[in-house]
Amino acid sequence: MNKIKIGIIGYGNLGRGVELAIAQQPDMELVAIFTRRDPLTIEPQDPVVKVHQINEAQHFQDKIDVMILCGGSATDLPEQTPEFTQWFNTVDSFDNHAEIAQHLAKVNQVATNAEKVSVISTGWDPGLFSLNRVLFSSILSNPHFDTFWGKGVSQGHSDAIRRIEGVQDAKQYTIPVTSAIEHVRSGQTQPLTARQKHRRECFVVLKEGADEESVREAIITMPNYFEPYETTVHFVTQRELDEKHSGLPHGGFVVASGQTGVNNQQVMEFKLDLDSNPEFTASVLTTYARAAYRLANEGQFGAKTVLDIPVALLSLASREDLIQSLL
Repeated sequence: MNKIKIGIIGYGNLGRGVELAIAQQPDMELVAIFTRRDPLTIEPQDPVVKVHQINEAQHFQDKIDVMILCGGSATDLPEQTPEFTQWFNTVDSFDNHAEIAQHLAKVNQVATNAEKVSVISTGWDPGLFSLNRVLFSSILSNPHFDTFWGKGVSQGHSDAIRRIEGVQDAKQYTIPVTSAIEHVRSGQTQPLTARQKHRRECFVVLKEGADEESVREAIITMPNYFEPYETTVHFVTQRELDEKHSGLPHGGFVVASGQTGVNNQQVMEFKLDLDSNPEFTASVLTTYARAAYRLANEGQFGAKTVLDIPVALLSLASREDLIQSLL
């Protein structure tokens, strides 16, 4: 078997997850990791894998089939995906929903000119949830959608708390409201507010001398992040945070309600319950790297989304085996 040669850009939680995911794919091998940090400070889980400065990546054009980009959506991927698509087939997890169309157009121009494939906005939302929204809306006429996230750690919200003066460390959990879940699963379509759908629970370690009430007030009144929600703040020691809240679980589900026939109510749901959000997201990216490689070999160049790719291209199995065993 000719293995798909993979490179990784960025070695945070997502990059480490991609390394683990590649090790589970018999048709893939990890060629190199590229980082902005000092490569000598990076210890891959496979000691054979070499780590290089990110500016060396373009010299690996003839050694890497697909580059998986593991940077953040705020500042990294808007620049890195077009840049590296000049030289490689790429996969990213760009998740700013409002800017996906703009990102797609920018990357598509580069990918088409370079005769490369770039699969953008993979993961689970956008990604797997997007696929199910299209499926549900195609089956049900004028469906009502609700999306719930959690229970899980929101890394963005946790970072927002850590930026508050007096905070040493923090983890924030997004938690769906049980009554709201029951509401949508029963087929009711009355709109729910953000406060009705989710609540937020924060575990905060204070710096020495910091005032609890000042920090609590800064959290619960933070616009967009916490003010619209019922927010609970717990102050804990660093040891307790490390022992009880060191993981990165997450999940969620998308629900569609609609009618068929005259007045028959139908509810469709897709759910994820994840022990490790970055490892699961990494597995999705790695799977779409296989599809990117196959599309490139077929000459189907340009930027793609999960909505453009037949599901059979994701699988290691042949079409015949899939039909025999899973259809």
